Order: sequence, then structure tokens, then C-alpha cells
Amino acid sequence: MLQNKNILITGGAGFIGSNLVERFLNQNNRVTVLDNFATGKRENIEEFLSHKDFTLIEGDIRNLEDCLKATLGQDIILHQAALGSVPRSINDPITTNEVNINGFLNMLVACRDNKVPRFVYAASSSTYGDSKALPKVEENIGAPLSPYAVTKYVNELYAKVFADLYGLQVIGLRYFNVFGRRQDPEGAYAAAIPKFIRSFSKYVSPQIHGDGSQTRDFTYIENVIQANELAATATNPKAMGQVFNVAFGEEIILNDLVKLIREVLSGIDKKIATVEINYGPERIGDIKYSLASIDKAKSLLGYAPEYSMERGLRDAIKWYWKNK
Repeated sequence: MLQNKNILITGGAGFIGSNLVERFLNQNNRVTVLDNFATGKRENIEEFLSHKDFTLIEGDIRNLEDCLKATLGQDIILHQAALGSVPRSINDPITTNEVNINGFLNMLVACRDNKVPRFVYAASSSTYGDSKALPKVEENIGAPLSPYAVTKYVNELYAKVFADLYGLQVIGLRYFNVFGRRQDPEGAYAAAIPKFIRSFSKYVSPQIHGDGSQTRDFTYIENVIQANELAATATNPKAMGQVFNVAFGEEIILNDLVKLIREVLSGIDKKIATVEINYGPERIGDIKYSLASIDKAKSLLGYAPEYSMERGLRDAIKWYWKNK
């Protein structure tokens, strides 16, 4: 268990970051958040602001001084800050690059200069690009399909170089379609599951891009928290400088996912059973099929995800229904 540590969580006001904040505050750690609230929400961390072991630094990872200030005296960095979304990166590659690459490099430099012992960062399954191989294995990637994918791959390259050159204990976690409580269902770049839940809850037909035959390895937030904790406390030298898939290891067809969401919600509100599904054009830059091998994370980190997609989905739907 990760406890009695000084932990910096960048992007801690975001979906994943705020869940990490909650968990590690509850385990008697001292948690600092660095966030500029470009995509993060103050409401995600509002309940922690009065906590004696919580510190908020409103700053930007694109500013090296902010990174140096935030990393001072920390034991562990959980780097979640990034501009997510493939479509956003296609619309605005420059800002995506500035945040995801320049900001990442600033954090590595700050970690090195302030001698922070452990740097765990959020990587992405988008790095697999046009690779057709299934399941996705860490050492076998394809060509990137979007500016976002390029930035996340460059992060991995920089992390490995800093591990090799400066001896940083760096571990990357390639997230596969994470979902769960506090994930924003609104906006042009909202993730699929919260968007589908919100649409059905409002009796509005959700839209699938393409014919719905694409597959995803959806990963519930609890599995991601577990992976971060394992990476933060790992003692196996073979894990250092490595990147690991973080998923459940099962794929679901998008059509089946949407039908399952409708079915679960219909158990709460019968009218939702009549809501139809809309289909639109495919999105450029999207990966068609996704399924992770989690063997490497199991072997070197002891990763053992407890939440299947369906179990996590039922929990998430309860949360969204309560907070709609």
C-alpha cells in the first residue's frame, strides 16, 4: 500500500487525477496537485481543499518554474496532465504538442533536478497506431494515426532516455479507454461511455462513429488506480524504464457496449429502452480494434485488475445517475 509519502499528481483536477488524489489522501499520504484547469474541473477536487494533507498549486506544466516548484520535496510523481483526445489533436496539433511533449519534458527535468525518486506517467494505447496485431503487446507498435498518438509515443522515448541517462526510476502506464466516476460527459471531446450514458439519460439517441463494429478494451478507473499504486511502489529493477499496458484484457464491440448501457439504464428508467442509436461517419485517426495483453504488467508489477468492463460499467452508471 502506498502510504506516508509526498505525492505530486499533475492534472489532479482531471478525471483520473482526482480519483488518484482521493485514494492516496485516504491512505495517509501528503498529496499535491499541479493543474491549470484547462480540462480539469475545480469541482473534482473541491472536497479535498480543506484536507490538512492536500496542497493545490495552480500552474502549467509548460512553465518549467511551476514544475520545479511543484516537484520540490516530493517522493513520487504521478504525471496525468495532458491534452487528451485524438480529434482535439487533429484540430489543434500545436497546443497538443506544447502540453504533451514540452510539458512532459519539463516534468522530467524538474524530477531530475529535484531528485524525485519515482516518476510514473500516463501513456496511451493510441501509441499502437496502425498495428493490426491483437492483443496489443508493449514491444510491438505501429505507426501513429494522430498528433496525439505522436506526442504520447515521444513521451515514452523521453522517459526511457531520462531513465538511461540520469537513472530516473520511470514507469509508463499505457491506459486503454479508461472510464468511471468524474469523467466529463459534456463537450466536443468527451469520452464515449459517459457521453452514451448522458445521452440515454436524457432520452437522446447516442451517436456511434462508423458502423459500431470497432472494439475497445474499456478499463474501469479502479484498475488504473491499482496500476498507479503498483508502479509507485514497485521494487523490481526490471520494471524501471518500462511501459505497461493498463487494461482488463477483454475487448467489447462498440455496438454491444451501447446496447449494454441501454439495458442497464432501462432497469432504472424503462423509457430508455425505446431510445434508438444513431450512426455517423468514422472519425479519422481512430484505431479500429483494440485489445491489450496485460501479461507484462502482471509479471513485473503484480497487476491484477479486479473490475471487468461490465462490473465497472454498472458502478459508473450508478454514479452518473446519482449525479446527473
